[in-house]
Amino acid sequence: MTSTVTLAEALAAGTVVLDGGMSNQLESAGHDLSDELWSARLLAERPEAITEAHLAYFEAGADVAITSSYQATFEGFAKRGISHERAAELLSLSVELAREAVRQARGKGVTRPLWVAASVGPYGAMLADGSEYRGRYGLSVAELERFHRPRLEVLAGARPDVLALETVPDADEAEALLRAVRGLGVTAWLSYSVAGDRTRAGQPLEEAFALAADSDEVIAVGVNCCAPEDVEGAVRTAARVTGKPVVVYPNSGEAWNAEARAWDGRSSFAAEQVRGWRESGARLIGGCCRVGPEAIGSIARTLAEAR
Repeated sequence: MTSTVTLAEALAAGTVVLDGGMSNQLESAGHDLSDELWSARLLAERPEAITEAHLAYFEAGADVAITSSYQATFEGFAKRGISHERAAELLSLSVELAREAVRQARGKGVTRPLWVAASVGPYGAMLADGSEYRGRYGLSVAELERFHRPRLEVLAGARPDVLALETVPDADEAEALLRAVRGLGVTAWLSYSVAGDRTRAGQPLEEAFALAADSDEVIAVGVNCCAPEDVEGAVRTAARVTGKPVVVYPNSGEAWNAEARAWDGRSSFAAEQVRGWRESGARLIGGCCRVGPEAIGSIARTLAEAR
């Protein structure tokens, strides 16, 4: 464990700051992420760049680093000729790189508790065709569980502080992930990608959140990779349905164009919004795509003032 205080204990005591988008931080440093592996490609090619990105967020005020394993899957690596054994090494490396960033942050004088969350993206992220924003892949819950379990076992074996089951577009996939994390010995949070008051696949959020209400492994539920405007209602629903701390990390407000593989529109993210999210029940707060260290620093300061 990275900190002597567990993340669950910290959430029970107050608010915790998540990091921001990994891909935008890497791109701002000049790295090309235009292929299907996205930021996961740098696990093999430029691992030090990933540590640098994590460190930038810790220095900005983030308490939790989310690893670069979102798009890292055995199937995705196999398409690039990477063996199963090497893929497992890269998955474990994603956790170690975040831990190295913790060590470097300590060397730079950061003394507050820090945690590492191992990212587990949805099945659609492996497809790299935008389907993680739609769900409904045509696979059964059992098939999705079989897809996720091997990667989860490797990531859990690397001993992160928590597993981030994130950007989940579909309640069926959430059910598969919740099955897959049982018995791994690592806590998790479950975070949906949403549009309004429904999952991206169209299920009511009340039903989607209810799946995690009785899961002992899940320490927080919420939303990510969504518009900032969709957060507050989702926070209230998640808190009411599950009674668990709520995790939120929306995008900047721009929209992803899967065909062009680019972001469209303008940012609508403002750090001041986190006050309302916190009042509604959010305890684990950060940003996702296009939210960088400067914004995370603003969130950290806003939450510190609100305590």
